[in-house]
Formats: sequence, structure tokens, C-alpha cells
Amino acid sequence: MLQKIFSTVILCLSFSIITKAQSASSETTTETPVALSGDEPEDPKPVLTITGSADAFLRYDFNKQLSNNKTSFTNSQNAFSLGMASVKFEHSSSKVNVVADLGFGTRAAEFSYNDAGIMAAVKQLYVSYAPADGLKLTAGTWATHVGYELVDPQLNRNYSMSYMFTNGPFTHTGLKAEYAKGKSGFMIGISNPTDFRIMPSGQINRKFALAQYSYAATDAVKFYFNYVGGKNIDTSIINQFDVVATATVSKTFSIGLNGTLNRSKAWDGVEKKNLEGQNWWGLAGYFNLDPSSAFGLTLRSEYFNDIKFVKGFGTSLLANTLSANFKLGALTFIPELRYESAGQEIYTDADGAGSKSTLSFIFGAVYKF
Repeated sequence: MLQKIFSTVILCLSFSIITKAQSASSETTTETPVALSGDEPEDPKPVLTITGSADAFLRYDFNKQLSNNKTSFTNSQNAFSLGMASVKFEHSSSKVNVVADLGFGTRAAEFSYNDAGIMAAVKQLYVSYAPADGLKLTAGTWATHVGYELVDPQLNRNYSMSYMFTNGPFTHTGLKAEYAKGKSGFMIGISNPTDFRIMPSGQINRKFALAQYSYAATDAVKFYFNYVGGKNIDTSIINQFDVVATATVSKTFSIGLNGTLNRSKAWDGVEKKNLEGQNWWGLAGYFNLDPSSAFGLTLRSEYFNDIKFVKGFGTSLLANTLSANFKLGALTFIPELRYESAGQEIYTDADGAGSKSTLSFIFGAVYKF
């Protein structure tokens, strides 16, 4: 029912804006200007922009265990590894914007884990149309609005990813409407279940609802309130609420905060009903220090709680990651040290026994163009 309401709101909003625009254009004035030869305005030609990145990394776990890596994109041990070669094509005109964002490599494959073949290379593929000032309609596949971190390494200051990013949604495929007014922004949408570009046979009627409210308190302080929820492919019911806040404290210091709560109602195949909801949730702070344009430091401190086994951990954990950013033009080197500790022995020590903590080092290199 909620998904049908969202669909109706989007269609009505689009129809209302287009109708108002047509009504305004049909109004006439008492004086009609006479166009002179050669004075007709010409629409600007569409602009094609191409950007991208490439990255590689070395990861070393001091317990010498590959299994101690439990987040996205850095699944290696004492080995040089390729990340992703990415290229983004963006074609824009006054009202229409088309984006084809492609990635190749292990990072892209993990990001598009439900797809195979050439579809696994599609990070984003969408068309946007702006029928009026402040309003934009988008159809296709786009990166999620939930969370603080992004798939592209050049857009993050830590090279490794958080637990909230790893367990949260990656992409949405569907239709959304965005409206900006003053300091506020609104988004509502309807999509396939999280991370599904192509729906499995027999499950095409399952949809997720999307929503976001953003508020720019000042030029330096911004807030984002996010939601995604619906019936999943496995018949479970998902509702996730997410908050992001960013603040520029000074020219050299800034902060990012992210909190997420996910409530999941698993499906009982015997009783043919959804069970009582169970939660996983997390909090993370990002503290950025930039003494110069060529050097910066970021401390990410994350608390992740999955004591109800929703994501299979059965415990809570604290992960602290200190990353340096050395910038040489378009090339950035990111050495980082990551220490994690948990309430249960979810890690493995150097002797193969269970451990409540692990320490790892990553050296990443990211080039952007």
C-alpha cells in the first residue's frame, strides 16, 4: 500500500507541475513583441562530461588472517590488489541529464553483486528531467541516498569501508522525484528491492519506498534524513532509517556523523508469516583535519550493533580507522591503520584461535580524472 501511495504522489506531482507550466505559457499580454530575423534564442548545445578513477591497494592483517576482513572492497591479505577502473559519462542539456557510470574490477563486482556479465559493470545508469525550477524526476539505477560513504574511492577519505556501508543498501532501480525549496530538499521514490536491477521471475510486484529530507541550516551545517523500506526478495520486510550530518568547523577541520537503524522481519516459511522484527544499527563519526591542500587526516570511529544476528555477527563491535591522505595532483596515497574489537570472538588470531580484536594496515592509491 505504501509503495502505491508513493507512486501516486510522484505522478500527481509531475502532472501538476507540467499543467501549471502549460497554463503559464498560454497566457497572453496586451503587447506581443515582434521577433526580428536572427534574434531567436537558441538552446545551448548539450554538454558531455567524462570523469573517472582507478585504484589499487595492499592490505596486511597483523593476525595474518584473511577472514578478519569483514567489510566491502578490501578482501585480501598481504597482497597487492586491484580496486576498480571507473568511468562516468554525463550528458546534460537545460532540462535533461543522462548518466552512465561504469566500473570494472573487484570493487565494482562487489557493488553489483546481484548482477552478472556486463550488467555487473553498471554502477549507475539513469535519466533525469527537470520540468520546472526546483523539481527533478529521475528514472533508472542510482547510488543509494542512505549513509555517508560512497562506492568511488576518490569520494571517501578512508580507503576501507564502514560496517554500515557494507550492510546498508548500495543502489536503487526505479523512479524518484526531488524538489528543492530554499534551505530544504525533498525526495520520494519507488524502486525494486534494494540492489536488484533485474527482478527474479515471479517477484516483480515487490517494491521499496524511498524518501529523504535535507536541510541546510547554514552553508557549513547540513542534515539528511533518509528512509528505505518494503518487502524484500526473501519475503522479509525491511525498514531502515538513516541520518547524516556534516559540519565545517574551520578551514582545516570538519566533521561528519552517520546513524542507521535497520528493522527486519524475517519470513517464517512454516507458519507463512513474518516474524517479530529484529534490529541492527550503527553510529559513526568522521573527524577530518586538513593542515594543507596536499595533506589530510581522517579518523573514522564506528560502533556497529548486531546482537540479534540479523547480519550474522551476534555481537557489537567498535572499529577505529585512522587514514592519511597525501595528494600529488590527481593522485592520492592513503595509508591507514584500522583496529577493531568486539564483544565476542568473531576474529581469528595468528595461531588460528578465536579473538575479540584485530589490527590491519592498508596502503591505497587512487587516481582521478
